[in-house]
Amino acid sequence: MTSFYDISIDGLNGQPLSLADFKNKLVLVVNVASECGLTPQYSGLETLYERYKDKGLVVLGVPCNQFGKQEPGSDQDIADFCRTQFSVSFPMATKTHVNGEHRHALYDFLIEDGDDIEWNFAKFLVNKKGHVVQRFSAKLEPLDDTVIQAIEQAL
Repeated sequence: MTSFYDISIDGLNGQPLSLADFKNKLVLVVNVASECGLTPQYSGLETLYERYKDKGLVVLGVPCNQFGKQEPGSDQDIADFCRTQFSVSFPMATKTHVNGEHRHALYDFLIEDGDDIEWNFAKFLVNKKGHVVQRFSAKLEPLDDTVIQAIEQAL
């Protein structure tokens, strides 16, 4: 089985983003979209990142256009939207398939034998050893007590 840290994904800037760079960090991986009813969750994700990044949390946004075609833009469009609308400073991957035959290796790892991603803003918490420790529903707000408690316990 592939390790979380063996996976690489392209960033929005076109440069490879090696998950090995996140060793000994807690990583919250979230498939995101710019035109979704849940898009305001970007604000909560940025708040989490700012609040806990110095303690070892990384939020990784993974844009996906598989749910209602709610992420139609280019990587530059996505980057501009995230910066101007939500002041996103956490790492962002390029637009990626999270389900189906073209699913990225990152999501093969995250899902393993579980259910497919249900919608935009599904969240996976990967501990400092590279193991998925919790999966959160797309509907669960990033600043929900359940998410915060899981992060604080894992840090």
